[in-house]
Amino acid sequence: MYHGRHIVVLDFGSQYTQLIARRIRQIGVYCEIVPYWTGARELENMDPAGIILSGGPASVYEKGAPLPDRRLFDLGLPVLGICYGLQAMTRIFGGRVEGEPEEEYGPSTAEISGSHPLVDGLRKRLRVWMSHADRVTRPPRGWRTLAVTATCPYAFISDRTGRLMGVQFHPEVAHTDDGMRVLKNFALKVCGARRDWNMTSFVEAAVAEARDKVGDGRVVVAVSGGVDSSVTASLMQKAVGRNLTAIFVDNGLLRKNEGDEVKRFCRDCGIKLRYIRAGKRFLDKLAGVVSPERKRKIIGVEFIRVFEEVARGIGGVEFLAQGTLYPDVIESVSVKGPSSTIKSHHNVGGLPRRMHLKLIEPLKELFKDEVREVGRILGVPSYTLERHPFPGPGLAVRILGEITRPGLRKLREVDYIFTEGIRRAGIYGDIWQAFSVLLPVRSVGVMGDRRTYESVVVLRAVTSTDGMTADWARIPEDVLEKISADIVNNVRGVNRVVYDITSKPPGTIEWE
Repeated sequence: MYHGRHIVVLDFGSQYTQLIARRIRQIGVYCEIVPYWTGARELENMDPAGIILSGGPASVYEKGAPLPDRRLFDLGLPVLGICYGLQAMTRIFGGRVEGEPEEEYGPSTAEISGSHPLVDGLRKRLRVWMSHADRVTRPPRGWRTLAVTATCPYAFISDRTGRLMGVQFHPEVAHTDDGMRVLKNFALKVCGARRDWNMTSFVEAAVAEARDKVGDGRVVVAVSGGVDSSVTASLMQKAVGRNLTAIFVDNGLLRKNEGDEVKRFCRDCGIKLRYIRAGKRFLDKLAGVVSPERKRKIIGVEFIRVFEEVARGIGGVEFLAQGTLYPDVIESVSVKGPSSTIKSHHNVGGLPRRMHLKLIEPLKELFKDEVREVGRILGVPSYTLERHPFPGPGLAVRILGEITRPGLRKLREVDYIFTEGIRRAGIYGDIWQAFSVLLPVRSVGVMGDRRTYESVVVLRAVTSTDGMTADWARIPEDVLEKISADIVNNVRGVNRVVYDITSKPPGTIEWE
């Protein structure tokens, strides 16, 4: 959608690659991710202002290690290598990279000893975040050292022109002091990139693109009550007006009162709605299924089949719009580099190979916080826009093991009590996502002087900015105590509540 004077990231498989792009966009510069094997000619045609080589899990001295097209360094563009990206450049230009005695993971202190636009405005001593098993032991001939740490003698190096540079640490993570300034210096001072990326211009371009693609055709959009689908519906409504029909599929896997919330949203926004009750159909398909990947695939395929059936009933429908986001695409399949697949999302990896509707995904290059900004521009009601994320497969991936109607009943009530509890405490807006998980285990308890043997539920709440990394939320103990008591006292079949204190990484936000 955006071309020229932006930053391109070559993805070598780091789980932080998307975070690099997000940070550059926060500066106001558009940033795009492409596979590491993208050729120099293709990169030149993209007309970028500069290139970043991401980190990655490989070792540059191993056979078959991923390396960029050598000719990209002849384009005259600034290139910044981060971690593996630094090591790849070192290898290409004749330096030496060797394995560390031990992997260095965590904080370190960089001593900046030279001058370069990349470090303008930085303190001479900088806390940085390291995550590497290899390091540069001899830089390429003619390259100069601009920063060192206690264990890394070449934490920041540059060629004599200052156009090629690399850092061993990760400026994109929040743990690196002034990491945003490092990236801002690269994008604006070193590259002279165009600072024109904002959500207002994105909305204008996305609406025009959708209108041009659809023409006079008809579109159906999947709405679930969540932020992503609601913003997608609003954007498509602006693009095609009355040619849009929203379809809400009650698949039996939704939160309490979800249908009422969707009806309210569509009524307030003037969007035509078709309400489809298909719970039995989905639950019959999921009977006996315990694998989370199979659940996602089954739900994804069944969603499309339902939409195709409803679309035929409407008549003349050619397009299906979905609220797929950038993290969905990246985590589902390695489409832009060698990063490992974490899980497939129902609206990406779960789609059937053959579809009768053409897919439109207007938000697929956005992160969640960008989507919320788009929603504000479009006038999406705050009661929808401020809701916590909810996965496409719904409660199916929050019930570990087989999905049953009694299990859904329990989890629905537990989740409602949890959500209302943090609302009452006034902390709902401080939490990125809060939800409950039903475990396939039972626990001994005592209730009313009687022994019980009932289900265990997990409460999960995290703080984040974009969903790529997350920390567990420090909910006050008295709030958790009240929520736990309300759950055990009011949800039949649950006698134990636990709280998940795992961050992402190493865990994911959802359990499945």
